[in-house]
Amino acid sequence: MKTIRIACGQGFWGDWLEAPVRLIEGGPVDYLVLDYLAEVTMSIMQKQKSRNPKAGFATDFVALMDRILPQVLAKNVRVIANAGGVNPQACAEAVRMVAARHGLADQLRIGIVAGDDILGRLDELMAAGHTFENLDTGEPLATVRAHLQSANVYFGAQPIAEALRQGAQVIITGRCTDTGLALAPCIHEFGWAADDWHRLAAGTVAGHIIECGAQCTGGNCLVDWETTPDYANIGFPIIEMHEDGTFVVTKHPNTGGRVTVATVKEQLVYEMGDPTTYITPDCIADFTTIQLAQEDTDRVRVWGIQGRPATEFYKVSASYFAGYKAVGSLIYAWPDAYAKARRADAMLRQRLHDLGLHFDEIWTEYVGAGACHGLQLAGEPSRDLPEVVLRVAVRSSDQASVERFTKELAPLALNGPPTVTGFGSGRPKVEEVVAYFPTLIPKAVVTPDVQLLANG
Repeated sequence: MKTIRIACGQGFWGDWLEAPVRLIEGGPVDYLVLDYLAEVTMSIMQKQKSRNPKAGFATDFVALMDRILPQVLAKNVRVIANAGGVNPQACAEAVRMVAARHGLADQLRIGIVAGDDILGRLDELMAAGHTFENLDTGEPLATVRAHLQSANVYFGAQPIAEALRQGAQVIITGRCTDTGLALAPCIHEFGWAADDWHRLAAGTVAGHIIECGAQCTGGNCLVDWETTPDYANIGFPIIEMHEDGTFVVTKHPNTGGRVTVATVKEQLVYEMGDPTTYITPDCIADFTTIQLAQEDTDRVRVWGIQGRPATEFYKVSASYFAGYKAVGSLIYAWPDAYAKARRADAMLRQRLHDLGLHFDEIWTEYVGAGACHGLQLAGEPSRDLPEVVLRVAVRSSDQASVERFTKELAPLALNGPPTVTGFGSGRPKVEEVVAYFPTLIPKAVVTPDVQLLANG
């Protein structure tokens, strides 16, 4: 039975830079998939593009291709990355320049999947009757239209599979599902039909397992973390996918971490809603049908996955400007570190009140004294804590109020409780708040744009 090896080398923009290099060098892989995008990332990229029409993509990907492109071509590895962000064309052009510097431009076929950016079409679509209701609140998009910064459709695996069919060796997409990056090679290699729901669900589950990189190979895993070997050289995941939709999760030999049923299970419940109805543009996967077994050391076999027909909608990830925020911190040392931090917080709030400043929210955390779990779970902090970090955040639509808040933290060093430190980094930075607006759009009104960049 035909088998392909799909490796994931990035779980987010900012993941370990060495991981994809080691995947290419450490053993055979047929496909290298790289996931760079998160909801807030699209808004950041849209701002970058507004300032520079050649920006708006994950620049780390271009630097990575500079390192691995000769080996990618020599070993016939196909690379699929959503690094294109809001400007896949510019990202592809940057990669073509990398290929030219290596004298490989004539050998490299770059595919582009675009069409997901609908920010410029929103008024037209809303005029046609699409209200774009928020999936969480039900409010229409019109309530935040004036403040929108990005709006991107989540495409699935089919446009990527089409780029593969056209012969692309490196495929750069805009917003697409994390799972689609890994499902597309399965559709292309095995010829899975668009209504082969069980196999499409299997490829979707495989993509979900590896989409967060080393999180399924022992990273960020609670089970036996004390004995997880060699975190510093953790191996990133590889799917050995069979034509019938069964597969094995593994990693390269002689790498750190571990692949066990437990590590795979922890990743499976990541970002999970209804486990019977995991919705993607390609299918609906039933995670309660997944069967797992430890086949061998660092090899977990997965089978039995069932799927159902896809919906008639794409998800849209939109973001909008929602005011300003600033976050600052001070460290209070023993003795009575927690009591000092609380006193300082009360003093700060009193001063903000006396200045007549109003905020949509003021949030205080006492890091080291129950900030993660809260006092109800963590209990009253000990008087003998060696230090406590007072962390205060404010949010407001009034930028001037947030700016003034940033000037009220440092004075506490001399005006307030003793044994304070940690203020040497200067005033907190005022930042824009980017809010998330999830909604749906009928598939019939959006068309993926698949193209092949000319060689040379």
